[in-house]
Amino acid sequence: MTDIASNISLLKQRIPSSVKLIAVSKTKPVSAILTAYNSGQRYFGENRVQELLNKVDLLPRDIEWHLIGHLQSNKVKYIVPFISMIQSVDSFKLLKIINSEASKINRVVDCLLQIHIASEETKFGFSMKELFEMVESQEFMNMKHVRICGVMGMATFTSDAGQVSKEFSYLADCFNSLKNRYFAGNQHFKEISMGMSGDYEIAIKEGSTIVRIGSIIFGERPL
Repeated sequence: MTDIASNISLLKQRIPSSVKLIAVSKTKPVSAILTAYNSGQRYFGENRVQELLNKVDLLPRDIEWHLIGHLQSNKVKYIVPFISMIQSVDSFKLLKIINSEASKINRVVDCLLQIHIASEETKFGFSMKELFEMVESQEFMNMKHVRICGVMGMATFTSDAGQVSKEFSYLADCFNSLKNRYFAGNQHFKEISMGMSGDYEIAIKEGSTIVRIGSIIFGERPL
């Protein structure tokens, strides 16, 4: 069995203390998550709402859950009451629904804006043009129940480290552009979520503040 605790310990030695480690627990059993929790890990990421809902009540309440996969509009209401952060906000429509559902329970939900940085068309995310149009709109400015904390992106699945580095560098540039133009006085707008098990070291070099790591911690997922 994979030694989850020692894997986390080794990772934390490699990752700067300023970078938040999200343990990606998708497809992993509650027992494995509990082992990570007992080793001190408190931040976990899930891709699918139903899988997250199946786990959340079986695990300690002080876990901070991050939704990192594509979020369907009709699933938003199920996670808004407890989610710590939705990293995968990839459309204005989705952000409006999160704001609406959060308003019903008078909660403010932390969100990251997912930007399309990969060469693969299958990956989700805003273009910068879409983001500029959104944040300049009155409807966005009137939102009181979402808090934009930064950006998220997924690099192309490739062995070309140079391409991955360029994509992460672009995401950091997007963050800086948004920060300077629209969020300069906003202390919450500070996160760049990029980097997974195969490319987190490149991501950190390019300015990542949050890495999302699964297989290095829990072992490879079965095919």
